[in-house]
Amino acid sequence: MSIWPPIVLTLKLATLTTLILLLLGTPLAWWLARSRAWWKEAVATVVALPLVLPPTVLGFYLLMLLGPYGPGGWLAGLWGGRSLAFSFEGLLIGSILYSMPFVVQPIRNAFEAVGARPLEAAATLRAAPLDSFFTVAVPLARRGFLTGAVLGFAHTMGEFGVVLMIGGNIPGRTRVLSVAILDYVET
Repeated sequence: MSIWPPIVLTLKLATLTTLILLLLGTPLAWWLARSRAWWKEAVATVVALPLVLPPTVLGFYLLMLLGPYGPGGWLAGLWGGRSLAFSFEGLLIGSILYSMPFVVQPIRNAFEAVGARPLEAAATLRAAPLDSFFTVAVPLARRGFLTGAVLGFAHTMGEFGVVLMIGGNIPGRTRVLSVAILDYVET
């Protein structure tokens, strides 16, 4: 039993999860930092939910959603599959949801630390909102991006309960490093 396939799969999972979370988490963190909507803290609470839910409970709920009788089964049926559970795609979805607070919160805090003043200065220089976001807010929040990326990657590398529930222990397909280590300990 070789340890290299689980290491490669875990690195692939952690890298993809981190990249997707940076892409999806950045606009969400920006909205949470800048919005004045009365329901933004409810959204922030939902984003932070994986921090308080036990990983196996979250994994069980995701297994129900991604299984053959949940919405994930319907989605998998669109391209000929039976279920997103026990697949790399299911692992990726679970990892994204499980690691989301570890990426979104540092980026949100960094955007809040930037404040409105630099963006107002950019607006007086006739910078479009999108331009000021990419040329002012993102560079000023780079430490939050770095923190979020490192936390998201590390959290995905070490996750166990969620990936065991969603992916199981299929060699070469869903056996990640944490599950392989459990196998070695049991052996």
